[in-house]
Amino acid sequence: MTTPGAEPRSSGGTGVASHIRLGSAPDSWGVWFADDAAQMPWEQFLDELVEAGYRWIELGPYGYLPNDPERLRDEVGKRGLHVSGAGVEGALHSEGNFAHDVEAARKVAALLEATGGKYLVYLPRMYRNLAGDFLESATLDAEDWRRLVTRVGEVGKIVRDEFGISLVFHPHADSHVCTQEQVERFLNDTDPNSVSLCLDTGHISYGGGDNLALIRKYPDRIGYVHLKQVDPKVLDRVRAEGLSFSEAVRLDVACEPPSGIPKMEPLVDALERLNVDLFAIVEQDMYPCDPSRPLPIATRTRRYYGSCGLGSGSFEGLSAQ
Repeated sequence: MTTPGAEPRSSGGTGVASHIRLGSAPDSWGVWFADDAAQMPWEQFLDELVEAGYRWIELGPYGYLPNDPERLRDEVGKRGLHVSGAGVEGALHSEGNFAHDVEAARKVAALLEATGGKYLVYLPRMYRNLAGDFLESATLDAEDWRRLVTRVGEVGKIVRDEFGISLVFHPHADSHVCTQEQVERFLNDTDPNSVSLCLDTGHISYGGGDNLALIRKYPDRIGYVHLKQVDPKVLDRVRAEGLSFSEAVRLDVACEPPSGIPKMEPLVDALERLNVDLFAIVEQDMYPCDPSRPLPIATRTRRYYGSCGLGSGSFEGLSAQ
């Protein structure tokens, strides 16, 4: 899949760190929802994002930041920020959800088009809620799986053709695409012309997967990256006790690099060797969290990834309005 602003992928050669642009997202500041009393005001989040050293932003849940394009452009622009993408959640495997999920995707894609973002990060709805209760089966039958892969491709075509936005699918803990087997099956069953992979390094490790193997096996499907580490000790407890992802987050399963897995140095090197422009959005899930906690962590994390050679400048040819 050819992505906006990207150079062609080469079959050989070594990429350089400048191909990867570093950003962050609201969930590294404890934001999971559009409106929640446990979360900090959006103005504080934007100010602290800049203070931590970031220039690129993924917008987070629709409605947390201003939805009016002109105001959003003004708020990010006056802080020297640029939009990389935004997420949208859906349950495309469910028979009656297609119209609702398409409408949600169009709404977010329109905001991205108006603010210079290029990537719609599709998040499959989790089958467990915040309390850890199961909302549905942890596995999909053949018909639901076929519906998922077909409809994700259809949504990808819609946002590409109507808004010029690339859809990247985000495997997620407690969802139906999380394990290595599920991610590979998803990539094998979807159209590369309409769907790429958002490689969330933490969620892949959470599901027992191998990030480096995915990069090696599917280099042309890596369209966007979320950089995240998980604490293997907490992960062992999660598996032993059958805890939900929300419970795991409250135990700090998402940890500050470089203390967790996957190891970042070989992963960054593998991404650089793809020799293509990529966004790498730093995430450290913290919900709920004390509002004084995120900024020091985000600042240290930005410095760590800077020491790995990752930058935050603009892509040549990529709109950053």
